[in-house]
Amino acid sequence: MCGVSPVERSSGKTQRRRLNRGGNRQASAALYRIVMTRIRWDERTRTYLERRTKQGMSKREIIRCLKRYVAREIYRHIQPMTASAFHPSPLDET
Repeated sequence: MCGVSPVERSSGKTQRRRLNRGGNRQASAALYRIVMTRIRWDERTRTYLERRTKQGMSKREIIRCLKRYVAREIYRHIQPMTASAFHPSPLDET
């Protein structure tokens, strides 16, 4: 929905992926802002950026990966709770 799925963009010897340009542009822009903020302030993201840079990835490719991670993280938070969360299983009782 946010256009963060990878699309093959290979030519010759290089094998690359780019972000899908479809989807909600506002959501994609929000993901980009979140990633930029995390790169600036979040220590885990800075460590990830350094590690991937040492592996030879460009900053654009790293941002693409981070946008996918953020989209997954947000999806887990907004997805509706399952029925088991409202009705505990009888096996859970002690």
